[in-house]
Amino acid sequence: MKTFSFTGAKKIVFGNGSFTGLAERLTELKVSRPLVVLDGNLAGTGLGERLSGLLDQAKIGFVLYDKAVPEPPLELADEGAKLAIRKRCDGVVGIGGGSAMDLAKAIAVLAANKGKAEDYLGLNKVPGPGLPKIMVPTTAGTGSEVTFTAVFIRKKLKKKEGMNSPYLYPELALLDPELTLTLPPHPTAATGVDALCHAIESYTSINASPMSELLSLEAIRLISDNLRTAVHDGTNLEAREAMLLGSLYAGLGLANAGVTAVHSLSYPLGGKYGISHGLANTIMLPRVMAFNLSGAQEKFVDIAEIMGEIVDDLPLREAACLAVEAVEALIEDCGIFTTLEELEIPEADFPELAKVAMTVARPLANNPCKMTPEEMVEIYQECY
Repeated sequence: MKTFSFTGAKKIVFGNGSFTGLAERLTELKVSRPLVVLDGNLAGTGLGERLSGLLDQAKIGFVLYDKAVPEPPLELADEGAKLAIRKRCDGVVGIGGGSAMDLAKAIAVLAANKGKAEDYLGLNKVPGPGLPKIMVPTTAGTGSEVTFTAVFIRKKLKKKEGMNSPYLYPELALLDPELTLTLPPHPTAATGVDALCHAIESYTSINASPMSELLSLEAIRLISDNLRTAVHDGTNLEAREAMLLGSLYAGLGLANAGVTAVHSLSYPLGGKYGISHGLANTIMLPRVMAFNLSGAQEKFVDIAEIMGEIVDDLPLREAACLAVEAVEALIEDCGIFTTLEELEIPEADFPELAKVAMTVARPLANNPCKMTPEEMVEIYQECY
């Protein structure tokens, strides 16, 4: 058995209605004046009012920062940190999808360590602990509530980059499936496939461990069994519970095993064209899986089997190919199948995209098969 380590959020609370205990959780962390980073689309909904009611009732004053947007620019982290410092906030709560939580995590470390957000991009650049932070996901997607990464758009460079540090791990991940019930079908599908992508990538990563593999494989089962229902019957609480649990497991898997080339290839689509992270991963996932088959055939057979494919008595390669077919069917059934052509991505840009993708080095290092820029261009063409 290989030597491995396993890390994650310091505490995880999961359950329907758990959001009502937010004030109590803040008190446990000795946070009396949190900065609440809220997805801009959520601020004007009933969730914003509910948040105010919960904290007002507990006499916890808070500062609202509701500028979180999909694929957030790096400047928002600096702006939010300045607000937290000026208002003397002693903790951070991130509520929303991955973008809101990534922004909240970055603000927490910036507010405590000063400096600029661009100084902390890369691996282990954060000098010390941040403010105590609680992450509350409202989508079953990124798993950001249990990861050590925060990803941003650098507008001037037209690329995505991330902060990666153990200091970004939240003190508490608070997961309430009821908060995902109002998510519309399309974002439910896109974020759900994003979580599936994390699970498949972390399961097939060369850095996977026996512990991460358990979580990643169970995440694949939960998501593949429940995503169709969550998309087409969004009020089905059982499906929403399973999806949020699957997203959590996938997040723990990726935090420990890492992701692979899907993310390297999808990052330039978000950085240059603003394609959402979930959609970019959805486009790239089947083609990268097909490319990786020869490097992890047994694991792809596992994936095919847990997604309901009959693999008995099939040759290994043929059984492994069923994993790709199962993922393609799930994407199509959820109504988010698309191509780079439909998104108006010029074919002439593919070599440039490949060049940028090669700089997203850590996921490429985890990939079960080595990938050249020329092979990346071919994958982009297959997705066209």
